[in-house]
Amino acid sequence: MLPFSEACERNKEPILAVLREAFADRRRVVEIGAGTGQHAVHFSRHLPHVAWQPTDRAEWLEGLAARVAAEGPPNLLPPVELDVLHEPWPAVRGDAVFSANTLHIMSWPAVEALFAGLGRILEPGGVLAVYGPFRYRGAFTTRSNAEFDAMLRERDPASGVRDFEAVDALAVAAGLALQADHAMPANNQLLVWRGK
Repeated sequence: MLPFSEACERNKEPILAVLREAFADRRRVVEIGAGTGQHAVHFSRHLPHVAWQPTDRAEWLEGLAARVAAEGPPNLLPPVELDVLHEPWPAVRGDAVFSANTLHIMSWPAVEALFAGLGRILEPGGVLAVYGPFRYRGAFTTRSNAEFDAMLRERDPASGVRDFEAVDALAVAAGLALQADHAMPANNQLLVWRGK
């Protein structure tokens, strides 16, 4: 049995619609937190001009590798281990980085480490696309996102829905400028930054 996420199945088409444009001129994407691999398989299959490099922490690699081997097209590369809080980071680079449903699961120090480390894997002028729920000016966009945040913090006090402004500040410090903020189904956003 391959690992499976119902949320990935629901959101893969809306995300792909944005990535078709955001990654139209990209050649190599590094995915941080590839999880079950469903996104990696779907996006690499529909973006055949891109070499897609999935990464995740060690505990996810077995299931991720099994999905890539079973379902992956030729442009989907074998997964590599990447934990943003642990050195060294793997020697992978891309002209784009993608991550979905990770920032609200990670601790804030891990979010900071992810953005601080982007220069190691994202080429100059690269594109960063991040999918998930966000707060704006300290407020939740919907009541369901507030309830989701409470559930996350009850399970792990270090997690929670992140403030867009705080995340954007990390992106700016990493040399990125916001290009687009796409409203997505189920009260999520897809944020796209581009390097200078």
